[in-house]
Amino acid sequence: MKQKAKTYFNKDSIRVKLTLTLTILIVATIGILWVLNRTFLESYYIKSKAESLGKTYTDLKEVVDNTEDTDVLAETLTLKLMKYSENRNIYPYIFTNGRLFYKNGWVLLVDTPNALQKRIDQYKRLVFSNGGKRIVLNKSYDIFEDYDPTLDTKNLVLVGNSNDKGSSVIILTTTLESMRESVKVANQFLAYVGLGAVAISILVMLWISKRFTTPILQLAGIAKKMSDLDFDVKYNVKTQDELGELGSSINTLSERLESTISELKKANNELLSDLQNKVQIDEMRKDFLSNVTHELKTPIALIQGYAEGLKDNINDDEDSREFYCEVIVDEAQKMNTMVKKLLSLNQIEFGNNQPGIERFDLTALVTSVIHSTEILMEQKKVTLHFVQTEPLYVWADEYMIEEVLTNYVSNALNHVEDPRIIEIKFIQKQDVVRVAVFNTGIPIPEEDLENIWIKFYKVDKARTREYGGSGIGLSIVKAIMDSHNQKCGAINHSNGVEFWFELDTKAQ
Repeated sequence: MKQKAKTYFNKDSIRVKLTLTLTILIVATIGILWVLNRTFLESYYIKSKAESLGKTYTDLKEVVDNTEDTDVLAETLTLKLMKYSENRNIYPYIFTNGRLFYKNGWVLLVDTPNALQKRIDQYKRLVFSNGGKRIVLNKSYDIFEDYDPTLDTKNLVLVGNSNDKGSSVIILTTTLESMRESVKVANQFLAYVGLGAVAISILVMLWISKRFTTPILQLAGIAKKMSDLDFDVKYNVKTQDELGELGSSINTLSERLESTISELKKANNELLSDLQNKVQIDEMRKDFLSNVTHELKTPIALIQGYAEGLKDNINDDEDSREFYCEVIVDEAQKMNTMVKKLLSLNQIEFGNNQPGIERFDLTALVTSVIHSTEILMEQKKVTLHFVQTEPLYVWADEYMIEEVLTNYVSNALNHVEDPRIIEIKFIQKQDVVRVAVFNTGIPIPEEDLENIWIKFYKVDKARTREYGGSGIGLSIVKAIMDSHNQKCGAINHSNGVEFWFELDTKAQ
């Protein structure tokens, strides 16, 4: 929470800068309005009042000059003077036809026009002597700002003739004190309203700025996580404005960075794998040459020895020569078998013998392999269990899978022990079937389970030599299953070993 508050009210944050800028702008605007109000409102008010007096004078002059009937004039002027007095706050006095008209009526005059003009001139001099000043000078009327020292008030006074003969005089008076009071009240109200507006504007700007800064802070947080290679967090785009567009760009950038970094990691892993494979291949090449040399050395030595014995006629009897020949043929056959397996394994590992994927009946294939090994099973007195009778269709290379199954069955025959049982079963899973070949016997040591798939690796070398094994069969199985992108393995049981592999039952 403290961190969040520090972020929001940091003097360098956009939110604070935006709020302060707009607050200063509002305060400056209200201050300027207040100064202008105090400085120019009174002058503007006086000017407006002078214009109002001028319009009133023109209206009354038109009535006086165009109305000849005295009774009609009296009635009309009385109504107008009452109206102007009430609506415009103007106090009118009209001297015409020997009468004085004012808002409450009229009275008879005793002054002659000349005497009236003298009184008006005297009044004007009095205005100037009291500090008054002329506001408007017109050929028809004058407007003065009159100061009354007795009441300490200022008035605006219009004095004008209604005709060229000067027989009619119009005097209009309005007070300025109400205006000054209004200006004072207006300035005070503006000050109070300004303070309230500033307070409200600060709150509003804090709220508005939060609406802008919160997405920016979210985007900053996302960018920081992106710098830490965390691309799971995405910006929730809710608007179509610039921030929404920026958020969409950040999301796109995050996805592309994640994809690019993933590709770089993949390429790096592939490079490391290639380097490791190169080292491994060099080691395998050395081991391969060593193993091949070792495996071929014995049959070659036997062939050479027995061949030299035949040549030197060590044994003259026919049975001995036949035995020597049989040994030579047997060892040559073993060498031939091993070379063929090595060639087959090499082709599979280097991709020269790619599997041809086709749909075939796995049950029929297992049955065929069983039939081909029936004689061996009878010779070793093996009991076979295989209960599957219904067709089970899989997708794979039938010839390669037959080789895998044959290797497993041959391996089981070579290692089966009492009670001499071999079991072949199918374990159905979601989209694959596991084919398991189990034989009773001695389990494989746990430390050797991962190594039995390596070329020429033999758990029991003496026994392997006994039945003519080369240590390549399981390597071929592993290579075939890898070429199918499928799994294979071995599991120890208390009474034997189970070898398994998996195949697709569903077309890809």
